[in-house]
Parts: sequence; structure tokens; C-alpha cells
Amino acid sequence: DGVNVNVTLIFGLNMYEKVMQAYIDGLTRLDKGGGDLSRIASVASFFVSRVDSLVDKELEQKRSAGGDVDRLLGRAALANAKLAYARFEEVFSDTGQFAKLAAKGARVQRPLWASTSTKNPAYSPTMYVDGLVAPQTVNTLPPHTIEAMLKAQAASCTIRDDLAGCRACFDELGALGIGMDGVTDKLLVDGVGIFAASFDELLANLERKRDQVRATS
Repeated sequence: DGVNVNVTLIFGLNMYEKVMQAYIDGLTRLDKGGGDLSRIASVASFFVSRVDSLVDKELEQKRSAGGDVDRLLGRAALANAKLAYARFEEVFSDTGQFAKLAAKGARVQRPLWASTSTKNPAYSPTMYVDGLVAPQTVNTLPPHTIEAMLKAQAASCTIRDDLAGCRACFDELGALGIGMDGVTDKLLVDGVGIFAASFDELLANLERKRDQVRATS
């Protein structure tokens, strides 16, 4: 319909595949209807640090049961995002389904890295920035992360580093009984609940303010 969209609360690779395909399908429909593809912009907001928060919690439980987990702590989130970007480059390549749309002026749906503040004080405050520097992306940073970045050295493209290690991380987690699909599904359900509660609170505040204005008018 020609509406620019931010698709948010993406945690898993399977969901991200659906989001990218939906964008391409939407552009295809717009093109068939004679729309101007060059006017469309979209981002896919892929959440990062919350993945480590949940996976690390599960790893700590494995440790208490005697498992060797230290090598995997703080690795799942970046691995997840890096593999998502690898798929982004494949889907929006010059030879894929998107190529014909690009020739008509369509723009890629940029990955937007969300939830990039470090929740664990033992980790670098810029770990979810340093490891996700890439073309055609957006990174949303809270103020304290921006301050940490300003003190850091100049960034370089890191998104394609050690993709084999990222896949190996997933395999090792799976061997411990931590499936990434289950992790990201839970994060999605929890995230929708948090967003819905926040929206309900916003509406309730507006209703209270409306009633106050009515009472004094």
C-alpha cells in the first residue's frame, strides 16, 4: 500500500526469514499495482542483548549441574545477529528474488539492531555495537552506550567475522539442550506481552488526562 514499515520484535532467524519475504512480497504487489518502489523504506528490528540474557541464564543453570559452559557465555546474541545478517546479504543480493525489484528502484529492508545495551556488567558496554558494524544497517544506542562508543577506537566492519564460529556456537548450545528456536520463541512471546502492557498503560494515561481536561473545562 506504499506505507513504510518498521517490523519490530524480531528475535529468531525463522521469523526474520518471514519478515524479509513479506517485504519482498509487498514490494512485488506494489509494483504490479503501478506504485513507486523508490519511495518505500523499511527496517527489520532485530533484538540482540536479550538473547544473551536468557541464554546465559540457562547456561548458568547448566553450570550448577556440573556443565562446562564458560566458553559459551555472552556469545549467543552476536552469533544470532551475525547469522541473520548473513541471510540478509543472501536475500537482498544482486542475483536473488529482490534483484528485479532493485532494478526498479526498490531499497533493501535494512536490519536495525535493537536492544544493544549490555545487561551484564561483566561484558564490554559496546560489545553489541563492536560486533555488528555493517553496511546497510541501523544501530539504536541508549545514551550510556553512545558515551562508551565515543571513548572507543574507530569502528571497522565486523559483521562477517567468524560465521563458522557462530554456527558452532548454536551447535554447542543445542548439544547442551538449549535450542535457539525455543529461546527466541520465548523472547518473542515475552516481548509482545511487555509491549502490549506498555501500550495499555499509555492508553490508560491518555484516558485519565482526557477525563481531567473534561472535568476542568
